[in-house]
Parts: sequence; C-alpha cells; structure tokens
Amino acid sequence: MSEELKEYDVVVIGAGPAGMTAATYASRANLSVLMLDRGIYGGQMNNTAEVENYPGFDSILGPDLAEKMYSSSTQFGAEYGFGSVESIEVEDYRKIIHTDMGNYASKAIIIATGSEHIHLDVTGEDKYQGRGVSYCAVCDGAFFRDEDVLVIGGGDSAIEEGLYLTNLAKSVTVLHRRDKLRAQQIIQNRAFDNTKMKFEWHTEVVSITGDDDKVTGVDVINNQTNEKRHIDASGVFIYVGLKANTQGFENLNITDPEGWIVTDDKMQTSIPGVFAVGDVRVKDLRQITTAVGDGSLAGQGVYDYISSLPATEKIAE
Repeated sequence: MSEELKEYDVVVIGAGPAGMTAATYASRANLSVLMLDRGIYGGQMNNTAEVENYPGFDSILGPDLAEKMYSSSTQFGAEYGFGSVESIEVEDYRKIIHTDMGNYASKAIIIATGSEHIHLDVTGEDKYQGRGVSYCAVCDGAFFRDEDVLVIGGGDSAIEEGLYLTNLAKSVTVLHRRDKLRAQQIIQNRAFDNTKMKFEWHTEVVSITGDDDKVTGVDVINNQTNEKRHIDASGVFIYVGLKANTQGFENLNITDPEGWIVTDDKMQTSIPGVFAVGDVRVKDLRQITTAVGDGSLAGQGVYDYISSLPATEKIAE
C-alpha cells in the first residue's frame, strides 16, 4: 500500500528571504504552499545586526526584517513547517520530498536553502567551537565584552562583523591572507577609520590554541616571509567564504562543480518544476535584495509551470 502524503502545489525548502518571498508570490497566486525549514525562519538575517542596504529602511535589525518577511509570506495561506530534507524523488509531474519530520508531495519545488560558512579546517577549530570559535558576531559577540578578539577574512561579512564587534570587544584584529581587503569600499573606509580595529596582512591561521575551557589565541604564519608567531585572543570569528547547502539534493544533479545550483534567469533548474533561489544558486551577488528578487521570479515561475500542466495535475486539493 502506497504511503499517504500531504499534497501541495509548491513546497519551498528554506525560509530565508528568498524562500519567504517565493512563498508570498506563490500563495498570492492561489497555490497551496508549504515552507519547510530546519530552523527558525529568516536564515542568515537572524545573524545580522543591522541591514543598511534594503530598500525602504535606512537601517533595520536583521531579525526584525525576518519577522516582517515571515508575516508577509504567510498572509495568503502559506504553511510553515520544520524538517531537514533527506532526499527528493521526481516522478513526472510529482515530486516527493522526504524529510526527517515526514514526507510531502508537490507539483513544484523551490530550493531556497542558502549557504553556510566555510571552516578553516585547522587544529583546534572544532574543539573550541562554541568556546571561543564563532561564525556569528551577532550571536556570540556579547560573550567577548572588553576582550581582544580576532576576525579571519577580508570580505564584506568579515569586516561588517568586525565593525559590530568593536561595540563590544576591547580590540578587533583582522587577519587576512592577502595585502588588501575584498569588502566594499564604504565598509573598508569605516573599518580603517575605527580606532579599535587593527589589520594583519599576509597572515594565515595554522592552529587555534586554548586551555581546557576556551580559546587563548592562534598560531599564524606570514605567507610572504614564513615567519611563525602566536597571537593572544579570547575569541576567533571566522569568515572565509560560503558553501551551498545542497544536502538532500545530490541525486538531482543540478549543481556546478563547486556545489552551487545552476538555474536560468527564471530560476528554473534543468528539471521541470524544480526551481532554486537565493544564496544556494550560482550568482554574482549574494544579498538580501537579490534573494528577494530571485524569490519573486520563482514564485511567479511555479504558477506558470503549474498552469501549463495537464488539467488533472494542476491544483492540489
């Protein structure tokens, strides 16, 4: 006897800005929509202190923007549920989503699972995670009030989070393997003007050191001179890049060699009825604004896709 599955027109996997926008558009088009996420809605917005480049707000806290988006995403009837996707089956017009909290069926899927921080993979990183090693200044910065902390990286996230930490820490030292930052110039200017921020160039972390309970510093090497030394610190905040969250979708074969999902300009993957939006897909700029744009295109796209199906397949009861 076949398994009884709850049917939807669209299952949106992920409830960050891209997923919530897609759910808004799809449910407003009178499609039945389920948003699935393995955690709280909002994605990385929940780890962002202030958002200054989202139209309509001079500045807004990330969690506050997440709340507003969630309210919009559910106002037309979209449901919200918890679950981590384990696998997806594609059966012509029907997709089966297997999760650790139950299984679902839908006509279309929108993958909006985002990305996560890449680890340094050095000695001590895993051991001291949560005990001085962090990937979220907003989450953990308060634990390092009046302490000396390090930020690893040179992009927007590293410098923005470093600036946030200057409001709490005694000092913030940025360790970067190159001789200049990759962050936007306006962010760089703020960092260089901040007297609590220091910079170590051509510097790579070899290991993270600590005692039984917490981080005490890092061992580093200068990649130009090969000089090795130790830097004392109570906290190490790591921002060296992102990787796509595509666990559970491997069998679909819709990613590039680096693991990002490939779509066309309408957010469609190579599989009919499977869309991808936001930070999980191949794109040049990963920002809240671009995620929202992706979500609106996919939300309209699933409506067009379902409308094109044979009459017996169109709308879930």
